[in-house]
Amino acid sequence: MGEEYRGLGWKHGALVVQRQGAMLAPITFLLANGAQVSPMHVGPWAEEAGMEALPGILRRLRGEWPCVPFGYAVPGDDAPEAWARHMTPPAPDEEVHGLSSNVPWTWGDCDAETLRLSLDYPEADPVRRLERIVTPDPSAPAVDVELRIEIRHDCRLPIGLHPTFHLPAEAGGATLEPGKFDHGRTYPGTVEPGATLFAMDETFADLSAVPGRAGGTRDATTLPFAEDIEELLQLNGVAGTMALANRAEGYRVRLSWQPEHFPSVLLWYSNRGRKMAPWSGRNVSLGIEPICSPFGLGIDTAQADNPVAASGTPTARDFVAGETFVTRYRIEAEPI
Repeated sequence: MGEEYRGLGWKHGALVVQRQGAMLAPITFLLANGAQVSPMHVGPWAEEAGMEALPGILRRLRGEWPCVPFGYAVPGDDAPEAWARHMTPPAPDEEVHGLSSNVPWTWGDCDAETLRLSLDYPEADPVRRLERIVTPDPSAPAVDVELRIEIRHDCRLPIGLHPTFHLPAEAGGATLEPGKFDHGRTYPGTVEPGATLFAMDETFADLSAVPGRAGGTRDATTLPFAEDIEELLQLNGVAGTMALANRAEGYRVRLSWQPEHFPSVLLWYSNRGRKMAPWSGRNVSLGIEPICSPFGLGIDTAQADNPVAASGTPTARDFVAGETFVTRYRIEAEPI
């Protein structure tokens, strides 16, 4: 099985991948102006005692990782009927964001230029195996990632990627720069009671003018928020690129992916809104998560004619027995 962490260094930076969830972070980029920046988030509880009792995804939550399948969020009793009729509770053994997010992976053939990990799924699962390949760009402060999904049986699943980015301490010190998208939707429920900002189950066209829970609109691009917030927004019909300009720390980080594989992006605003352990009101980060899913609301909801699917954006992907699905994406940074 090998060691828990492995790293790579190159002219433009250094990175670490852990076996748990195959999570990628930290990444330190050396920019053209000589600045060293670390754009990926690491959970503030990562090195605290007692973390092994947490669900696998939370034990050393950090950076970026794949979610196969992508779910399971539960919006609560306030979900509108258009959503509630498609929702079912998770199965007793169903893990948040799939097996891939919750267990240690196995190291593959690694060298000075590439890290490889794989994960075999149980015999009864329609997914046979995942492989993850992390390769720094030798000519730039950038990292290229490849995900391969080997399919055992025909299936239709929601899938996603889970990049989570560091935010500055200063309220309003960063600006989210969305690529083109067709429309956005607010979450059809309450992510965290007492930590709401956006109206429930509304659509919008401008990320800087999202319908607010208390009326009016709220700017969802200027971060972090001054308030304690835990929220989700989903952008559909995306172009496959989005950037976060961390003006307080002088850099821009950009995520690029294949929109034909992930036609939506889920924005997870974790802004001191979760007060229970291990979050304890101290987590400040932004998830920019390319997905084929409706808000991560579980497999049954993703496969149904939910409101996102009904609007024309796929929320689950069809896989064929014997197929190897391959997708590629990139994280890169530059000075502002």
